[in-house]
Amino acid sequence: MREATDERGNTLSDAERLTPVGRWLRATSVDELPQLWNVLRGDLSLVGPRPLLVRYLPRYSPEQRRRHEVMPGITGWAQIHGRNAISWEEKFALDVWYVEHWSLALDARILIETVGRVLKRDGVSSDGHATMPEFEGTPAGT
Repeated sequence: MREATDERGNTLSDAERLTPVGRWLRATSVDELPQLWNVLRGDLSLVGPRPLLVRYLPRYSPEQRRRHEVMPGITGWAQIHGRNAISWEEKFALDVWYVEHWSLALDARILIETVGRVLKRDGVSSDGHATMPEFEGTPAGT
C-alpha cells in the first residue's frame, strides 16, 4: 500500500492506497503466507476466527465476544462462507457457530474448502473496499 492522503492530510481508504501489486497479492492470498510464522510460534492457529483490529473489541456484543473462546486462525468458517463479501453480522454469527461446533473434522473441512476458495478468489473484498469496511458495532436489536 502507498502512504497517500487527501488534501486535508487524512489517510485515503485502503482501496485507494492499494497498488496493482498489492491488489494481486490480496486477490491470490499470497499476502497471508507470512502468517504461517505466527502459526509456528503458537500465536495463531491454521483454523479459527480471523483476528481483528484491537480497536474493535469495545464494539463487540457479548455474543460476538464469544469468537475469542478459541485461538484465532488464518482461515475459518466465515472465510469459506463469504470471506469479506459478507456483512460483519454474518461474519460474527459464523465465527460463533464455529466456536460452538469446533472439531478436528470441521477444521479439516475448512482447510480443504479454503484451498478451493483461494483458487477461485472468492470473497476477497467487500463492494467498494480493498477488504471490508470498518466494523462500527452492531446496531442495538440486531
